[in-house]
Amino acid sequence: MAYTKVWADDPNLNEMEKKKLQKDGLDILNDIERYAQEGFASIPKDQWDYFKWAGLYLQRPKEDGYFMMRVNIPSGILTYAQAEVLAGIGRDYGRNLVDITTRQAVQFHWLEIEHIPDIFKRLASVGLSSVGACGDILRTIVGNPLAGIDPHELLDTTEIVQEVYHFFQRNYDFSNLPRKYKMSISANVHNAANAHIHCVSFVPATKVIDGEEVVGFHLWVGGGLSAKPYLAQELDVFIRPEQVKAAAIAVTTIFRDYGYRHKRHRARLKFLVADWGAEKFKDKLVELMGELPSKGTTQLKEWNAGYFYGVHPQKQEGLNYIGFNVPVGRLSADELWELARISKTYGQGEIRTCNSQNVVIPHIPDDQVDKLLKEPIFKRITIDPPSFTAYSVSCTGIEYCNLALVETKERMKQVAEYLDREVELDIPVRLHMTGCPNSCGQRQIADIGLQGVLMKGESGMVEAFDIYVGGTLEVEHAQFNQKLKGRILAEDVAPVLKQLLLYFKENRKSHETFFDFVQRIGLEQLQKVYDEILEKVA
Repeated sequence: MAYTKVWADDPNLNEMEKKKLQKDGLDILNDIERYAQEGFASIPKDQWDYFKWAGLYLQRPKEDGYFMMRVNIPSGILTYAQAEVLAGIGRDYGRNLVDITTRQAVQFHWLEIEHIPDIFKRLASVGLSSVGACGDILRTIVGNPLAGIDPHELLDTTEIVQEVYHFFQRNYDFSNLPRKYKMSISANVHNAANAHIHCVSFVPATKVIDGEEVVGFHLWVGGGLSAKPYLAQELDVFIRPEQVKAAAIAVTTIFRDYGYRHKRHRARLKFLVADWGAEKFKDKLVELMGELPSKGTTQLKEWNAGYFYGVHPQKQEGLNYIGFNVPVGRLSADELWELARISKTYGQGEIRTCNSQNVVIPHIPDDQVDKLLKEPIFKRITIDPPSFTAYSVSCTGIEYCNLALVETKERMKQVAEYLDREVELDIPVRLHMTGCPNSCGQRQIADIGLQGVLMKGESGMVEAFDIYVGGTLEVEHAQFNQKLKGRILAEDVAPVLKQLLLYFKENRKSHETFFDFVQRIGLEQLQKVYDEILEKVA
């Protein structure tokens, strides 16, 4: 259905909004075949931004003409055929690199415009798409990577996620949003989808209606990270499973028609929700959907942060899902190919990606588990990784990203390996590294978050990090981590973290988590300790 761009005559629109009035982002799909035939030099610079709607970013330096491609993986569920196609793309065009993102998507690098039409055909042949994985549009939908097999889910959300995803795919009614727009739909009671940090999240809940307990969702809106993070707010509504698509359309319509389009840095849904408040937002939602029941009882319990290491029984008797660590989410295409082969040999050919940048292989019969785990690939991609390697997350960093200020991916891997050698703990400490304030590495929700900056050194600007402590998305006390004063030179990150973690180890109470430790001793005391560490390192 056609809609009216109610903002079209606003004289204060930012430059990107003016461009989008002249050409819809999805229209770039009509140009790619021609650009592929004529070569990268034929693409006008004023068209570069539009490639985001096709899931493509120019990697740094842009002028070299290499693209990063992000592929949507709704809920992280991949079939054997899909995994095989992705591995083939990485092998043939992406220099053997495949990255898993913190939104369960897959990223390639080093792609050239001449190869994009063939890549699109390969993706389409197995029901995959990169369209909408970037740009001012609904991004890949984060979900429960265990959907359908999860003993800890209220209902199987697989079909719901697919219905919503396919409705928004290439939908011109919703391809011109004020900015990027992120959604999660999960019925996992351990908040595997990190519901607090999305623009809109459907969260497992129950409600007694007409004397019967109904399983459905609560609706959270206005979450997001970046330079000004917000936790999502819960609306006083209860959404039945069959209403999820309508609710997703309604919230997206509100964002499209009322979201801010003057300043790009304030164009996220979180700013509209913060200004309106939950009650006004709910009233607008009801205008579009009709009356909705008030909220019921949330079914979220302790947070698992999207980690599923080890062998676990599925809902289906006699079958297991196995969670593996992929260090900082980076695979070779050959490894993805091997995972696909193994998933088919021992199971049903599925692989699930997690927002912790890891993978799960489901549907493994009891009598096949030991055989599977003896495969050579599981010496690196393991079910029992060292503690810091297990809980380390990183964005792409300066290696490919035009926004990043510092190198992150290999650095986080090396820092984690160093800490695994130097510090022994009996409890996980989650480390997240991000290369810029946009926070694709989600540093705000980490026990210890590291955000890349540049600082003045003796011979010019050098790479460094700000450090943040005490983040969590536990239901009862979700909060973002807090900054400690004093920047760390990049080469000092590992030894500084070692000393900070040793202080935690020596002063924590029995079974105390890092978050609880920070809450107990307070930021002021931790700042004193940090200052002393920096003095010694300097």
